[in-house]
Amino acid sequence: MSHFAVENSDGRPWPIFLEFQAEARILRIAFEDGTEFSIPFELLRVESPSAEVQGHGAKDKRIVRGKAQVGIVECTPIGRYAVKLRFDDGHDTGIFSWDWLWRLGRDQVALLAACRAAIANGKWQ
Repeated sequence: MSHFAVENSDGRPWPIFLEFQAEARILRIAFEDGTEFSIPFELLRVESPSAEVQGHGAKDKRIVRGKAQVGIVECTPIGRYAVKLRFDDGHDTGIFSWDWLWRLGRDQVALLAACRAAIANGKWQ
């Protein structure tokens, strides 16, 4: 899809490379400390930082199902701290900070497992 580089400014995990691989449905992201992740689009969608998904408190989080085949159709830089993603299911309200993407990459196995378990237990919306 597309890729771009970002410059660091404050010593936090900072991406140096982002690449959206549409066929594989993954975001490849590399940080300047050498950490690299391949984050599934599904995880980006079900863990969107938007209020629509996260709610306005811990008890408000929405479990989203049926996103295994979701695609990303647009990525817009937001200043120097984040990107806004537009998914092919119309969702476009989340702003993905570099910290959020780093956390998703680091915790992706546990996050996807928790989401799939919640769906299997009928806790989706």
